[in-house]
Amino acid sequence: MRDVLSKAAQIQLVIFDVDGVLTDGRLYLGNDGNEYKAFHIRDGHGIKMLIEAGVEVAIISGRHAASVERRMTDLGIRYAYLGVADKLATFNSLLIRIGLTAEQVAFAGDDLIDLPVMTRVGLAIAVQDADPFVKQHAHWQTPSRGGRGAARDVCELLLEARGQLAAMRARYL
Repeated sequence: MRDVLSKAAQIQLVIFDVDGVLTDGRLYLGNDGNEYKAFHIRDGHGIKMLIEAGVEVAIISGRHAASVERRMTDLGIRYAYLGVADKLATFNSLLIRIGLTAEQVAFAGDDLIDLPVMTRVGLAIAVQDADPFVKQHAHWQTPSRGGRGAARDVCELLLEARGQLAAMRARYL
C-alpha cells in the first residue's frame, strides 16, 4: 500500500471511465430512445472534494449520453470526452493540453478498452468488479464496485496521499 500512496501523492489529474466506473455499467434505454444512467451521490461529492483540493478531473468515455454531459457539468468537470473510440489518443491530447506527464495521471477503469491508458499512467486503478484481466494491470483496486462508491474510493485515496483527507472530513464535524 505504501507504493500506491507514493504514486497517488504525485497525481495532478485523475481520469475516470464512465460506464462501469462512475455507473454500475448498466444501460437504461427508454421508450423515447434516450439513454439513462445512475450515478452515486457520494462519488460526486468525492469528485467535488478532489477538485477543491486542486486535482484536475477528467472523463473519457466510449459512449455519448446527454445524462453524462449534465452530470459532468453539475460536478464542475472541465474535461469531458464522450463517444471516444480511441481513449489513448484522447489521453495523449489531454496531457499536452494540460501540460502533464503520464506519471502525474491516475486512470480508473473497468474494461479492456481502458487498458491502453491504464498501462501508461502513473497510477492505474481498477474498480472492484472490473474485468479480471484489467485488474491484473492495475496498481490498486477499489474496495467498492463501479457506480457504488468506487470513484469516492479513488478520491479519498488521492486526498489521503496528499495529506488532505482528514482536514476535508473535519470540516463536517
